[in-house]
Order: sequence, then structure tokens, then C-alpha cells
Amino acid sequence: MSRDGEPRVSEDSAAEPESVPETPAEPARASRQGVLDALAGLAARLDREHERAAHREAVIDRLHAENQRLRRGELDAMLEPVRAALYRLHDRTRRESRRLAAPDPADPPDPRRTALLLAAVADDVADALARLGVERFTVEPGQPYDASRHRPVAVTPVDDPLRADTVTAVESDGFEQGGKVLRKAEVGVGRLSAGPSAGGARRTGGNAEEGAAAEHAANGSGHARRRTGGGETTTNTDG
Repeated sequence: MSRDGEPRVSEDSAAEPESVPETPAEPARASRQGVLDALAGLAARLDREHERAAHREAVIDRLHAENQRLRRGELDAMLEPVRAALYRLHDRTRRESRRLAAPDPADPPDPRRTALLLAAVADDVADALARLGVERFTVEPGQPYDASRHRPVAVTPVDDPLRADTVTAVESDGFEQGGKVLRKAEVGVGRLSAGPSAGGARRTGGNAEEGAAAEHAANGSGHARRRTGGGETTTNTDG
């Protein structure tokens, strides 16, 4: 104790300052700083993701453009033979048109030559379609009527039961691609005429029914053409 009766204070304790309690504002400030740092990191991460997304979009756009160029090139290469066939078709028809418009007395128009020219034009068109994968198929009179490949446009009365439900005339060829019929061939179909041979039609049962179906399909267009001994007549069946 000191002389005055007061307890002595050591020099160490006198030199040590008293600790000041932490105020509530400092934790709040530290918390806000942590949130700001987290937001800054999140913003930087979003910027990087945005750059990656933009890069991916640019790559996709470039690949799409290259794919479109390749497709256009393939399409042009596929159509080149068709264009060449159409050029030949154009030149041939123009030459024949000039020849018919100003005939040479030494070379008058010949119907047979014109018929051959038109047949050649049809062959050129069929060749152009074949280069696109579309094949022409022909039908011959006497072949059985096939509803999957033939479209009846005329009905021809016949007396012979063997000619019933067969092709009697061919109006146009058909076209197919990969075994699928794109356009049926237009044909005339034979049907037993009424008369003594009608009993034969009943005996052939199924064939007679198919012939009736062919006539009904032909009549569905509104006009049915019947070939008779005196020629061909057209009747309106819409009514």
C-alpha cells in the first residue's frame, strides 16, 4: 500500500488502456461489405457466362450459314442437269416454232415430223424428271386395271368378258418415285356392255364389280367418256 493508505497501482496496469466495447455499427458495415463483394463476384461470373453464350451463338450462326451454303450448292448441283434439259427443250421448240411460222417451200410442215418432235419433247421432260428421282411408267392397252396406279377417265363398253376391267386406252403416263406413285396414269377402262353378254358379267362376279367401281371413279370427275362403235361421246354426270 502507499503511504496515503491507497493500494499501489503497478506501472504495467497503469500503462494498459482500457478496452473499448465494439459498437453495433461495425458488424453491420462488415456484413454490407461482404454482400457487396458477393454481388461483385456474381456480376463478374454473369459477365463471363454472357461472353460464353455470345460465343456459342456466333459459332451456331456461322455453322448455320455454312450449312445453308452447302445445301444451296447441293441443290444447284442437283438442278444443273434439269436446267440443261430445259435449255435443250427450249431451243428445240423455238426452232420448230420458227420453221412452222415461216415454212420453206422446199421443206413444208410435215405432221409426222411434228409428232416426232412432240414425242422427243415429252422424252426430254421425262429425262429431266428422272434426274430428280421421278421415274415415268407407261401403261399398255390390255393390261389389267390397277386402281393404285391407274386413274380411270373413260369407260369403254366391251362385249368380251376377258376385256372387262382392262385398260382399253391410255391418255397419259404415270410417274413414281422410290416405288411411290406420285401421279397415276390416266386410262380408259373396259366394262361389259348390257346385252346377251351380261350373263357373263354376272359369272365373273368380282371383275364386274371392279368394272363398276372404275366407271364410278371415271364419272366422279363430272364427265364420263364412252367409246362406242360410232366414236366417243361425252356425257355430263354432275346432275
